[in-house]
Amino acid sequence: MALTDTEIRGAKPSDKAYRVKDDYGLYLDIRPTGKKVWRMRYWMKGKENILTFGEYPVVSLKEARMKRDDARKMIVGGKDPAVLRDIEKTQSNAPVFADIALEYMAKKHKESTSEKSRYATEMRIRKYILPFLGNIPPDEITAPLILNVLRRLEGRGTLETAHRVHQIIGRIFRYGVATGRAARDPSRDLRGALQSVKERHFASITDTKQLGGLLRAIDSYTGSTVVRTALQMQAYTFVRPGELRKAEWAELLLENDKKEWRIPAEKMKMKRVHVVPLSLQAEALFERMKDISGHGRYIFPSARTCSGSRPMSDNALVAALRAMGYSNEEMTAHGFRHTASTLLNESGLWNLDVIERQLAHIDSNRVRAVYNAAEYLPERRKMMQWWADYLDELKYG
Repeated sequence: MALTDTEIRGAKPSDKAYRVKDDYGLYLDIRPTGKKVWRMRYWMKGKENILTFGEYPVVSLKEARMKRDDARKMIVGGKDPAVLRDIEKTQSNAPVFADIALEYMAKKHKESTSEKSRYATEMRIRKYILPFLGNIPPDEITAPLILNVLRRLEGRGTLETAHRVHQIIGRIFRYGVATGRAARDPSRDLRGALQSVKERHFASITDTKQLGGLLRAIDSYTGSTVVRTALQMQAYTFVRPGELRKAEWAELLLENDKKEWRIPAEKMKMKRVHVVPLSLQAEALFERMKDISGHGRYIFPSARTCSGSRPMSDNALVAALRAMGYSNEEMTAHGFRHTASTLLNESGLWNLDVIERQLAHIDSNRVRAVYNAAEYLPERRKMMQWWADYLDELKYG
């Protein structure tokens, strides 16, 4: 049965490569990486051969069928379609934008430590960039041409996506310049051309009475013990949710007087090691988790694996908050960071630099950041214990 574009877009990668068939030997090879490659089976002199036409969506369904039909004509004439492929390569050695984009994507795939970020970048390249710019030589792509691509997203009201796609196009062009396949980055000429994105803040609770209610609700959560403990830890440590769910036993130092959790640089947004001094309450939570996940790699493992070889889902904490009756406009997992920042500052007890360092923020004033490079660990240890005691007061008071 003939394929449709809707079926192709809906084909999801699996653990193993598989085929989605069209007509007359044409099929789409769906690979675990997410790549969708057009291929064709054919026979010459009783021998099976495979011809590759390129990646979807750079090569559309219509274009793939045209290539298939050309190949079938050659077969009828007694010629091997592989000859056609070699001729096409000889005729056009000049790179197109897709060549640079796919190579850049492969490079980032190896470098990125965030599966979520890697997936988002690849999806934007394949969905929003390659179908419109992929077959064009890089030096023929102009700023107005890029703007037309971005205006499609802007017109849908997806302003943040438009800005992110603009950034990705710029990074691909700069990679092309660095590798000698593009003369310049025309996306630079579009600064200020898109509508500004309104700053979004993660929903959080800063009213102390409401916060006490939330903490009691978490303690009473009857779902997964792992998720409940993770939410309690999120409140005490206010790290980023991704850092929490990917916490590993190897990162904890619980054997000496200075109990701490050292998050490696590659897991941090700012790419620098982050030390989380552990309050007595946080230490007790980690000790409690030893009986549950101490045999595995991750402290808060996925419910789908008994071995603890995978971290919990990035949706687990949010789903628990929703189950407790907190909407997305009331509280998010990331909101614990804003809660801590607000209440610690309002207390008047702690230096701004101490709070910001514990939040793993980098000072926007780079000169000031250089002179304030101290870790403030003694003050941070005191602050983290005060914060844990303060939350317990709100919870039980």
